[in-house]
Amino acid sequence: MRRSVAAALTLGLLLGGAGSALATGPPTRATDPALVASSRAALTAGVRPASVPASGPASTPSSRAALTPASRAASGPASRAALIPGSRAAARTGPPASTATTSSPPGQSILSTLSSGPAVIAPGALFRPSLLDRRPPYHVRTPNQVIVIAARIPSIAATIKGNRGAYPVAYEKGPAQWQVSYFTPAGKEVAQVLIDDATGRVREAWTSFWVAWTMARGYPGAFGRRVSALYVWIPLSLLFLAPFFDWRRPRRLLHLDLLMLWSFSISLAYFNHADIYQSVPASYPPMLYLLGRMLWIGLHARARSPGPLRLAVPVTWLTIGLVFLVGFRIALNVTDSNVIDVGYAGVIGAQKIVDGQPLYGTWPTDNPRGDTYGPVSYEAYVPFLEAFGFSGKWDDLPAAHAASIVFDLCCIGLLFLIGRMIRGPTLGVCLAYAWAAFPFTLYAAESNTNDALVAALLLATLLFAGSPARRGVLGALTGLTKFAPLALAPLLATHGLLDEPSRARRARALLAFGVAFLATAAVVSIPALAHDSLSVIYQRTVSYQATRPAPFSVWGLYGGLQWEQTTVQVAGVLLALGLAVVPRRADLLGLAALCAAVLIAIELGVTYWFYLYIPWFFAPAIIALLGRFGDERDPDPVGARAAAHDPPLELLAAPAG
Repeated sequence: MRRSVAAALTLGLLLGGAGSALATGPPTRATDPALVASSRAALTAGVRPASVPASGPASTPSSRAALTPASRAASGPASRAALIPGSRAAARTGPPASTATTSSPPGQSILSTLSSGPAVIAPGALFRPSLLDRRPPYHVRTPNQVIVIAARIPSIAATIKGNRGAYPVAYEKGPAQWQVSYFTPAGKEVAQVLIDDATGRVREAWTSFWVAWTMARGYPGAFGRRVSALYVWIPLSLLFLAPFFDWRRPRRLLHLDLLMLWSFSISLAYFNHADIYQSVPASYPPMLYLLGRMLWIGLHARARSPGPLRLAVPVTWLTIGLVFLVGFRIALNVTDSNVIDVGYAGVIGAQKIVDGQPLYGTWPTDNPRGDTYGPVSYEAYVPFLEAFGFSGKWDDLPAAHAASIVFDLCCIGLLFLIGRMIRGPTLGVCLAYAWAAFPFTLYAAESNTNDALVAALLLATLLFAGSPARRGVLGALTGLTKFAPLALAPLLATHGLLDEPSRARRARALLAFGVAFLATAAVVSIPALAHDSLSVIYQRTVSYQATRPAPFSVWGLYGGLQWEQTTVQVAGVLLALGLAVVPRRADLLGLAALCAAVLIAIELGVTYWFYLYIPWFFAPAIIALLGRFGDERDPDPVGARAAAHDPPLELLAAPAG
């Protein structure tokens, strides 16, 4: 326990103090001394500020809003259409949690003419002045002056040198800031600099993939809002780890298991500092460890119970803590969370279904690739759309908030039911509490994505795993939400077959699963197939997901690893198929563990991986990790059929005080 606390405090000091946010600024921002020095050198080399016009406004720091709130599902540089001042998207403040968009090269139309007066200039709006040697209205500097400042930044100078023919374009970015973008002759933006108009100070300077991916820049609150603040993340981490620490056996393997689940926080800390070259490698050790642990649990059919689960606090305290955490999660979602492009896509898709429009293709320009998910992802939002409506704009989106809250509560409730089914209500409380206290589940809920829906449907599948038909229905719903869980179909199809006394019953069980799976897939695909062909759906979803570049995995960050990535992907598919036929643990814990293993194996091979996917495998993994503990006299504490007859699990708690 002391080591866990020390690790959390060390992480807090690493991230800049207990009161600071996890996202405090990448090394390429103006806080870098070398960058500030180059900015000052440019100022002293002849770039002198002119006087502010008497009628002009006082210079204020502008927001860091991106050019468009393009979809996180979009591939790299998304649509290059810039925002129009005064439009809904342009008026939105703060950086969107989505893939970045690059500036449009001079040959493309960028913005309509700015209206007179500074009041109509949106903070993040771009406008290209026609005269390079004159100050635009309400500005201090000329385009030529800011280009000189940008060119003297060492990283920008190196990028220009490495891209022959690259040329600068200066844009007014709102009333108080400049953006200097460097384009190759082919029109690709390779560098971007943001400069404060009044002081000439370089606020941000980006090269490489940071130009195209604003979500990699470490903007505070882009994902999860206040959840990323240390004063929220560290207490949540302690609430997740502390109750399950056994002081009598400090070297218990469960402690390492939970610590590895938490250790994704280290990767996230680097990500929130825009240090992608550290965040990406740091995410793989916990995934590989958890893959091994889940395989070990799932394949050892005669594994003995590791003994009772000794809690550091009474179970009643966990129950009270669970109630508090549920209220905290709901309140934080309502008052603080933001809806990223994933939740926005869910609402758009639901509206398309209600209106009888094609579900794939022809999406709004501020979310052009929001149609990259399965039909269930959009159908699940229909009830919330009907209840809360949709303005047609990317506003607060109450329907997305409500959906995220309900998905989250479903996960908590289903975990309780699964725990009660395995060993009684005490284990149910432990599982539900673990979900509510785990920081990454709140991280997804605060981003209002559909990732908790994947976890909820998978948990429902596990809850009704004893019925082949129900397992087929829920397995199809899970797979047609975000497609990756389709890899679970072989494992789900063969679950429990060895318990059947005859071949005929095995065949009937397999047939019941297959018919239910295919029938459900056909029904939920009706809104999509009514307007789009299978080819269009495949191109907009699976093909796009498989081919889009992203710097958030080793495959996309380093490049040149096509053979290695293909090997990992093939291994993941073979693992999913192999686990369906090899001897394995036949109870619910074995199924949960192997479901988590398959999901982790699939995620290891994708180019676009993100922390929002952690809840997918966390849900079954926590069942496998905590559900193993039972009465020491029972060698198989969670037999699928014995669960209904065994006495409730006695979880021993340390005395209060």
